[in-house]
Amino acid sequence: MRPILSALLRNKTGAVLVVIQIAITLAIVVNALFIVNQRLALIGRPTGMDEAGIFAFYSFGFTPDFKAEPTIRQDMRTLRGLPGVVDAAPINLIPMSSSGSDSTLTTKRGENMPGVNAGIYDVDEHGLNALGLKLVAGRNFTHQEVDYIDPEKDYTPPVVIVTQALAKALFPNGDALGKTIYWGGKDPSRIIGIVQRFYGNNYSGHIDWSILLPDVVTAKQKAYIVRTHPGQRDRLMPKVEKMLRQSNPDRTIIIMNSMTKTIADHYREDRAMAVILTVVIALLIAITALGIFGLAIFNVNRRRKQIGTRRALGARKADIIHYFMVESWLMTTIGVVIGSALAIGLNYWLVMHYAVPRLTWYYVPAGIGLLWVLGAVAVLMPALRAASIPPAVATRTV
Repeated sequence: MRPILSALLRNKTGAVLVVIQIAITLAIVVNALFIVNQRLALIGRPTGMDEAGIFAFYSFGFTPDFKAEPTIRQDMRTLRGLPGVVDAAPINLIPMSSSGSDSTLTTKRGENMPGVNAGIYDVDEHGLNALGLKLVAGRNFTHQEVDYIDPEKDYTPPVVIVTQALAKALFPNGDALGKTIYWGGKDPSRIIGIVQRFYGNNYSGHIDWSILLPDVVTAKQKAYIVRTHPGQRDRLMPKVEKMLRQSNPDRTIIIMNSMTKTIADHYREDRAMAVILTVVIALLIAITALGIFGLAIFNVNRRRKQIGTRRALGARKADIIHYFMVESWLMTTIGVVIGSALAIGLNYWLVMHYAVPRLTWYYVPAGIGLLWVLGAVAVLMPALRAASIPPAVATRTV
């Protein structure tokens, strides 16, 4: 170690720059990897729906003569009777889209009671099957419980179905089924069913806090969910669009997309961030490797006579390789120690300013291991080049 430290101190500038580069790389790479994994986990979450089999669209009535309720009822009979369709249902908003609606729910009556915000979805008795949701407790809506209501009418459903996540948020003890909840602390509804999962929108702050109501709002713009048998979705989409356009000249069909595309669009920003950060990580690692490699090449060229002298005094090729590997390890270790503190500090700043989750502990050791390996690989070729210097170099003066 003594000759290594002595050699590094004689060329402090290069060594310090590489140490700083390693420290900054560790701080950024650790936090970037953490954020990328967070985004990938977010994108990969199951929504609870039959994503591959569903497509959705809006029916938009644009004339004064358009009658919403008869149109919705006729459309449902038509869609449910199509070969290849599992089920269909009207819904107020397309899940995982850019639009949403939410309301505050409480477990006790009272305007000032604390509550939770949930995404609201209006469906009929076919809604659960059309979405492909799994009922884990209670029951589905019945036909008699479903109301067709005017969009201007204030309405509180007597019964509702909630997701497991929302049920736990409302009733942490796990006894939500059959309990009464209140809309804004005022109007009551009883929970008759709990679905395993249903990702709706982020307007409530929690994408998995969703509540389904047994009503069909007879608005001029109405969303439809159609669930198909495997392999039938792409065939049926253009057919359904053409058929419904022709069935009623007072309306048009807009924004028809598969649920797969809707979900992909929902996570577009997360996917873009993951790609950008992955590119940044790759560039930082490459630049750091080049820095270590360049300094090692410089040191080998500057110490050719010294290396030749050591070889003449009996040093083996393995000793020369070992010397440069240890020198690189020493610089890398100093860099990762400083970088570890920077990584934790950077994560703290991100937590405070951008609500990023706290860094999981094993990311820092993983980053240290990565840079140790990177340092060893980057210096290997220069070390082999140094080991190939012949002892005769020690006698040369030019």
